[in-house]
Amino acid sequence: MFKRLLSVGGFTLLSRITGFLRDVLQAKILGAGVLSDAFVVAFLFPGYFRTIFGEGTVNPAFLPRYATLWARGEKNAAATFADRVFSWQMLVQVVFLVLAMAFMPAIMHVISPGFAKNPGQLPLTVSLARITFPYLILTVVAIQISAMLNAVERFWAAAAWSNFQNVAMIGTLLLSNWFPNAAYAAAWGVLISGFLQLFFMLWAGARHGLSLRITWPRWTPEIKEFFMALGAVTIGAASVVVAPFIDLVLASYLAAGSRSELYYADRINQLPLGVLGIAIGTVLLPEMSAKLALGDRDGSDRAQNRSAALSLLFTLPFLAAFTVIPQTIMRAVFVRGHFSTEDALLSAAALGAYGIGLPAMALVRVFGPTFYARHDTRTPARVTVAAVVVNIAVKLALVRGAGFGIAGLALGTAIGAWVNVGLLVFLARRRDLLKFSRDFWRALVPIVLAAAGTAGAAYAAVDIGGGLLHFHLFRQQALLALAILASGIVYGAVVLIFRKRLPLGRFAGS
Repeated sequence: MFKRLLSVGGFTLLSRITGFLRDVLQAKILGAGVLSDAFVVAFLFPGYFRTIFGEGTVNPAFLPRYATLWARGEKNAAATFADRVFSWQMLVQVVFLVLAMAFMPAIMHVISPGFAKNPGQLPLTVSLARITFPYLILTVVAIQISAMLNAVERFWAAAAWSNFQNVAMIGTLLLSNWFPNAAYAAAWGVLISGFLQLFFMLWAGARHGLSLRITWPRWTPEIKEFFMALGAVTIGAASVVVAPFIDLVLASYLAAGSRSELYYADRINQLPLGVLGIAIGTVLLPEMSAKLALGDRDGSDRAQNRSAALSLLFTLPFLAAFTVIPQTIMRAVFVRGHFSTEDALLSAAALGAYGIGLPAMALVRVFGPTFYARHDTRTPARVTVAAVVVNIAVKLALVRGAGFGIAGLALGTAIGAWVNVGLLVFLARRRDLLKFSRDFWRALVPIVLAAAGTAGAAYAAVDIGGGLLHFHLFRQQALLALAILASGIVYGAVVLIFRKRLPLGRFAGS
């Protein structure tokens, strides 16, 4: 399992690097203002529906059933099931695309009502969203092929395909002078990337004998079971979208640039979460599904305990860094071009708040499969709804009540994530579906020590370096580099000393 995590994590890390370069270029060219806010809304809008129709539903509702058929050797039945699901998906997506394109002005007015106070911003957002929204129907095809590849333990393509969006957007941003403005350039990059991702995944699937065919949608017992599961997951996925939707609405009433400042904080927070969270979610669910299908409960538990320990090992140090030196991070990474120091300070407050929920955001992908692998999609959906209610209530209290601004939005997200994890663990333990092993508890002490060492080293490096480095050019980048070096040394030393107590596989040594 650890080898597969490294493979998926490696390709996902490459995606995060290209995404990081895209964000830096986007911040430099678009800055944080009317153009940037309009594009961010148009960019995130299809992404929210991707959560509902994509990974957020296909993986929990489709993958365990497909993986079970494949593990039992029923490959023809698995292919037929995949084709039928795909046919229904396409029928729904075509109808949804036509309706969304027709009613986009009304949709954008509901999502970002505050944009109406800035002349031209709302019509611009509508135009951009009409360019980016067709990305959704392209990506759901790629997502289903990714799920099929993951189910047969072919993980690399599913981890690599997201790079195409970053590369396409970098290309169009660099050619922004050829577009009406830079926001249009970024929007067209999103749509172009959808075609690139689709062609890549079709090729990757064909290499392993996997494909999807359009057939006449038929209502069979298997499809009925799938849609029952899908309905439960969709409720949970839709509720997840509600919280970011509230972010869009509340941020549209804040100062111009607020939506962009929140976006860039979230992008930094997503760097570690994307690499590890996606890797664990990609590998763990099919592994648990296959083992449980074969009656191997112990093997399933071991995989889950290793994943939980690894999640904490790799996310707690980032929590430490994001809460201790957020200003240094945002200044070093984004302050250039049209993105100002003031923008970075506001983003830093949001980054610190997001960091509090980072481990929980990763652990949701560990404990959710407890239920999904057993074909139970209702319990995680109910838990998600409860967590989102808390999420929204906190945001309204902090932003509209206490005036916390975008930091309040980020903190609401973090608290909601911990409520989600807490409820999943509570219910799984009560039903005897989750057992924490002795190895997991033994790993906790060095994990906490590594995180504490990271925090102390990063703070000391910035504090001491700030008094020694008197040059202005690249000063923030130098301070961040010192913090990374110092915290990396301390973190590495703790991991090396306690390696035999950590879930590092053969890297732990004899």
